[in-house]
This record gives sequence, structure tokens and C-alpha cells, in this order.
Amino acid sequence: MPTPAPLLPAWLLAAGAVSALESALQLRSNLDMRREVVPAIVSLVIAFLALPRGRQRLAIWPLVLLLSVPLPYLAAMLFPDSPDGPAAALLGERFFLLASLLQSLILLVAVAAWERLRRPMPRIFLDVLRCLMVAAAVLAILYQSGVEPGSLFTGSAVVTAVLGFALKDTLGNAIAGLAIHAEHPFEVGDWIQYDDNTAHIGRVVEINWRATKVITLDEAFVIIPNGQLAQASIRNFTKPDPWSRRNLYVITPYAVPPQRVQEIVLDAIRGSFGVLDHPAPSVVTNAFTERGVEHWVRLFTTEFDKRDRVDGMARDRIWYALARAGIEIPVATHAVRMTPLPPPPAEDASAAADRRVAALTAVGLLEPLGDPLVRRLAAESAERLYGIGETVIRQGDAGTTMFVVLSGRVEVSAREGDAPAVRLAELAAGNFFGEMSMMTGAPRVATVTTLEETRLVEIGKEVFRHALENRPELVEHLGRALQRRMDRRAAAVAGVPPADPEAQDLFTKIREFFSL
Repeated sequence: MPTPAPLLPAWLLAAGAVSALESALQLRSNLDMRREVVPAIVSLVIAFLALPRGRQRLAIWPLVLLLSVPLPYLAAMLFPDSPDGPAAALLGERFFLLASLLQSLILLVAVAAWERLRRPMPRIFLDVLRCLMVAAAVLAILYQSGVEPGSLFTGSAVVTAVLGFALKDTLGNAIAGLAIHAEHPFEVGDWIQYDDNTAHIGRVVEINWRATKVITLDEAFVIIPNGQLAQASIRNFTKPDPWSRRNLYVITPYAVPPQRVQEIVLDAIRGSFGVLDHPAPSVVTNAFTERGVEHWVRLFTTEFDKRDRVDGMARDRIWYALARAGIEIPVATHAVRMTPLPPPPAEDASAAADRRVAALTAVGLLEPLGDPLVRRLAAESAERLYGIGETVIRQGDAGTTMFVVLSGRVEVSAREGDAPAVRLAELAAGNFFGEMSMMTGAPRVATVTTLEETRLVEIGKEVFRHALENRPELVEHLGRALQRRMDRRAAAVAGVPPADPEAQDLFTKIREFFSL
């Protein structure tokens, strides 16, 4: 029966250890060596089998120490006339065996057992424990050879002072690294700010003995000594929650009520790139300035590495929304002496009206109204400008207006229940949407989003009422046209053939909505 895959590396480890044993036995004829080698081999195999998946590579160090057992005897063979050669080789052999045994025990305790109860031990702590085990093996071998370990440090105060002064910064950084791993102020992958300079914000990519490495928002690779981080006030933008708050400031004229501005801003940034619904964004009145009322916009995002784009697109949405509402962002007031220049020619009002008339005339739904009524609709309607990615209408919302595309492009989508949204159409200049809600008062049946900067003509219910009062026979024509559009929408969303026309119901809804 084939050997199970997880046990195969363990057999390779055992084979390598036995090979080292045989080599050492050929160099040293001592049966006691078997009793010293067997515990090291058994500990190594048990540690390898007990290590969690993906951590077996840690067993390479005790294996290297075990395979190094013959080295002291090979070194002794280079000096056959030395009387101390065999004794030194024996001490070397015992050092490698003891060091390998202690390394295996550390893997069993600090990795195999610890990581089954708690999170994986940081590498820096594991390295400290392994170095301590090697130092313990050195001290044990020195003690066995008759050397008092304490005597090695006697009279070495000057050497100790020199080494301590030379390694002051290195030891400080190493101790600070241990403190960072113990306290967990940040981890690999976190976004931190490590001083008062906002340009020094970066993502942690590595924490080692001496330093912490981060990549800033400018894609600069920065290495920060751990000692410097230990003394700094660190801001962690990723902990304890994965989102962070962004702050924007908008100033509006004193004549506009603050609560109206807050409603416009909140509706504008809803669905903007990176802006979370939970925690919900908020707007508060922050200050009264010389320019006007300052509003503090607070939003949350998990796209911290793209925070500039999150802020910029939210500002775009706010500008377009305020412009549609007729609210102009005031500029700073200064006393400036200027030389007047001829103003650029403004668009003639009649030219703008003719442009809207041309757009409305091209709409097949409005063709039966005739030129006089279309011109009245154009004169009483308003133009709206939307930025890229803005939602003009949302499925399910209430509405009493329809839109005609003057320039730009929009995408129409809809969904049924919990099913994914279906893309119904892409509308360009000359197309229209929203007519069902304007004519019947029903909730919006689709969501319309701009694909580029788009200018629309918005026609309201009250504007359209006059046309129907003068031409009541238009109700039947409009009802049939609306029913055909509804049938095509239902077929596109559900993937089924359109149902039989029920235009009579629409006639009734239109008459009731306009009180005809």
C-alpha cells in the first residue's frame, strides 16, 4: 500500500537523520551515541507531523542541526595529532544533538500546540525562542566540559560596554519590534499614519526585527525603524473596523435653508463610488463663514487606497446636485479693481427654447400634440445637467415627471424581486423615459443612470395637464403607446413574451391622474 502523502516528508526526515547517525557511528565507535541520537530523531519526526499545514518548513532548522552531527568528527580528522581533537569532537556532536532536540521541542510547544489554541505566533517571537534554545545548548555544553559559563563574562565589562554602545540602535529597534508584535497596534495589510505628515500614510507590507516597511499612497516604499514607531503616535485606519471616515466641506449661500442642502447632499452621494450605506453618511452645519454656511459631509469607505477617487467623485455628485437645485456655491468676496471687458454672448432664450422644441418634436409619444402644444411644453419645461454615473430616477421611487435626452447617454435597467438587474436599453439624444409615472402617478418602473455628462429636458405633470385638457382624445393614443413600452419592458426583464394589451386600464389611470 502506498505511503500517505503527509507522511512521506516525515520518512524523508527520518532517513536523513539515520544517515547522519550512521556517518557519525563510523567516525565514533560509541554505543552511547545511539541513546543520544534517537531522542533527537524521534522529536524531529513528531514535531514535523504535529506542525499545522503550511508550517512544516520550520522543521528544516532542527534537521540541519541533526545532519551536522558528523561535522565535528570530520574536523577532528583534519588534526590527527591534536590530543584534544576527540574530546572537542564529542562536545561538538553533543551540541548539535542537544540544539536539534531543543529546536524540535520549541516547534512542538510554540507552534504545534500554541497555534491550535491561539493565533499563529509572530515570527520575531519564534526566532527569539529558537536563539535562546541555541544559547542554552551552548551553555550546557560549556558546563559539561568544565567551563563555568559565568567566568566568560567576568572582566569583560569594557567589551560589553563597547558592544552595547555599538548595537544600541539595533537592540532598541529589535526590542521595539517585540513590543509591536506583543501589543498589535497594526498588522501586515493595515493602513497607518506614522507621524503628523499626511503624506506619510501607507499600507504595512512587512514587520521584521529592525524595521517596518510600508507603501505610501504615492507608491513610495518606506522603511521605518521600529524604534521610531515605538515613540510615535500611530493612527490605524483599518482597525478596529475595516472602514474609515472621510470628511468633505461644502459652502452654500445663507439664503438656502441648511436642512434642504443636507437632503440634497445626502441624496447626491448615495451610491457614489466607495461610499458605504452602513455606516450611513451624514451632513451637519459646521460653521457660518464669510462665504456662507459651511456644511460638514461625513462619509465612510473601505476603499482607503482609493480615497482620493472616493472624495473626488462625491464632490462631483454634490456639485451636479446643487446645480440642478439652482444653488450656486459662493466664492470668497474680495475688493478687487478690474478693467471691464465685453461679456461673452449668452445663449439667446429663444434659441434654447427652439432646441427644446426640436428635441420634443422628435419624441414619437408627443407627436400628436401638434406644434403649438409642443412649443408650450418646451417653454414651461426645464433643462437638467447630470454628471457621469448619476442616477436620474430609481425603480420604485415616486415621480410625476418625464425626461427627454438632449445630449449624452443614459442606461435603463430594471429588476423583478430579488433577481439581478437587467439592462433594458441605452438611450441617446432624442429618446425619453419616465413617461409612465408622469401620466399615471405610478412608481418608477426602471432605474436610469447616466453613462456620460448628460443634459435632459424635464417635463412635469402640471405642464402636461394643459395639453390633455385641450386634446382629451390624446389619452387613448398615449395609453396604447405606454402599454407597448410596458410590454417590451416585461418581456426583457422576465424573458417571456409580452402579455395581451390592457390599454383600457391605462386610459382610466391617465384620466383619473389628470382629473379629466
